[in-house]
Amino acid sequence: MAGPEAGARGDIATRWVELVVALLFVLAGAIVIVDSLRVGITWAEDGPRAGYFPFYIGCLLTFAGLYVTVETLLRWKKIDTTFVTRDRLKPVLLMLFPSIAFVVLIAWLGIYVASFLYIGAFMLWQGKYGWLPALGVSAGLPIVLFLVFEKWFLVPLPKGPIEHLLGF
Repeated sequence: MAGPEAGARGDIATRWVELVVALLFVLAGAIVIVDSLRVGITWAEDGPRAGYFPFYIGCLLTFAGLYVTVETLLRWKKIDTTFVTRDRLKPVLLMLFPSIAFVVLIAWLGIYVASFLYIGAFMLWQGKYGWLPALGVSAGLPIVLFLVFEKWFLVPLPKGPIEHLLGF
């Protein structure tokens, strides 16, 4: 195993990452299996039902996740390396949490307002751009999104209260 030994305060050990990811695969596989059973996994007169192929993919995901879980638990004491240090995790989290907030804002404010806020904030905060360029880009991108998806491709994107007030 390459890498520094785990143990510094705030560092995340490789074994925990392997275990969590494996269990997430088990969970994802179980969700696929349950939903496949809901829509049907047998053959119909005209071919396989909607859940036929996803069911087997779910079984593979679940099996692979269980295999890695057992393997990780059996090697638990031998896996003593650091996956990521606190110093290297901090910039990732500084990008992750605003991205999660962006997704949540899409549900409340719609994609256009959420994009405006997200891009503008990142340009000011991370990019250290001035107000004028940040305002131009953060206002321009939602307009381009609207034209491309709503007008040209006729694909509606999530809208919030402001778009509904404006009649979009």
